Amino acid sequence: MTQGPLTTEAGAPVADNQNSETAGAGGPVLVQDQLLLEKLAHFNRERIPERVVHARGAAAYGTFTVTADVTRYTRAKFLSEVGKQTETFLRFSTVAGNLGSADAVRDPRGFALKFYTEEGNYDLVGNNTPVFFVKDAVKFPDFIHTQKRDPYTGSQEADNVWDFWGLSPESTHQVTWLFGDRGIPASYRHMNGYGSHTYQWNNADGEVFWVKYHFKTDQGIKNLTTDDANRLSGVDPDSHQRDLREAIERGEFPSWTVQVQIMPAADAATYRFNPFDLTKVWPHEDYPPIEIGKLELNRNPQNIFAEVEQSIFSPAHFVPGIGPSPDKMLQGRLFAYGDAHRYRVGVNADHLPVNRPHATEARTNSRDGFLYDGRHAGTKNYEPNSFGGPVQTDRPLWQPVPVSGVTGDHEAPRHAEDDDFVQAGNLYRLMAEDEKERLVGNLAQFISKVSRDDIAERAVNNFRQADGDFGKRLEAAVQALRG
Repeated sequence: MTQGPLTTEAGAPVADNQNSETAGAGGPVLVQDQLLLEKLAHFNRERIPERVVHARGAAAYGTFTVTADVTRYTRAKFLSEVGKQTETFLRFSTVAGNLGSADAVRDPRGFALKFYTEEGNYDLVGNNTPVFFVKDAVKFPDFIHTQKRDPYTGSQEADNVWDFWGLSPESTHQVTWLFGDRGIPASYRHMNGYGSHTYQWNNADGEVFWVKYHFKTDQGIKNLTTDDANRLSGVDPDSHQRDLREAIERGEFPSWTVQVQIMPAADAATYRFNPFDLTKVWPHEDYPPIEIGKLELNRNPQNIFAEVEQSIFSPAHFVPGIGPSPDKMLQGRLFAYGDAHRYRVGVNADHLPVNRPHATEARTNSRDGFLYDGRHAGTKNYEPNSFGGPVQTDRPLWQPVPVSGVTGDHEAPRHAEDDDFVQAGNLYRLMAEDEKERLVGNLAQFISKVSRDDIAERAVNNFRQADGDFGKRLEAAVQALRG
């Protein structure tokens, strides 16, 4: 920034920034001191409402490079040729904590990635786990209420957490992930990312494929034990944010190998479990991951508030060749994220530099509203018009999905092996003995804090149904701690 005189918001030079204007040397402050009033008024409004979830985060800009030909699966231009590069912005976050909470906590990590493509911004909003706690968005507010502060005590309550999880068996798989060794990543650089949901890819011929995204860290997986994380949270609450920023400042640019699992659309109806269920993974032996690219982070934001706090991501931000699936959690998020941004940042949040398209131009008929910058000048704000305004393409971004039946509050269609416990048991059985001991210990420490025996027993029973040994060991550990 060029040097020059300090000014007011209106550009007038400031004569004295050290002393308020008063009535005489010792008199009261005058209301005509517009610099003072302007500074205090702005200061009172420097914060916007924090995110309800994913409030605590850090981010960086980077580059995505295509390493494999995927044109047989998708017509998305940013994936159109090997070697093609696209600017990106990746925000990491914890889920349950508020803006001032510590980084090193046992919590899923958000992995929200924005691709600034020539066809518009494509947002892939995922986590560092391939699954989630619930499979229907109608349950999401209830779940988050259990993770946040209780309205009476003002604290997170073990009773609320385990009451909900015990009564929601579908959460068993994700809870097993969360309380295992990967539940507290050592840094944002040393964890994987996942799109988690199933998405649609469609090619130039209109063929449809279902895909899942995987981002495998090239730095290697590193995690913290509960004791190490507790110490780090007290010594350096900003540990993960600091680690990411300093690594990029040193020129040690973190990177991830990007893979996708691809399922032909015809497979979905007869697959052994519902492929759109967010609480389940697709086994790699059924659909092996295919490497498609490399993601590197190489530039830090210059202003955390402007670029990290005001950044917005929405799974509804698709580009031609990519679209949604019938995943009921994803369907809810298509509305909820955009609605949250319009409330939290403002109706023109997409106009901010970090959020607007970088490789193309947004051309809409939306006007006015909070922070509108007048970018459209005198152009018409309706379509169709005969004044050279933007026109529709007549080609949808994604292919239609056939539906049938009557409207109603339906459970998802049942498949032959739909079960809330099988994959949690499979995950437990993959663990080494020392991993199992830590998993059981982490769970027992938390479950033992509940006030009612029935809540504890119901929680343990979900893990017992996942694996008999898992349940037996957890029951003994909880009983020992509860006396």
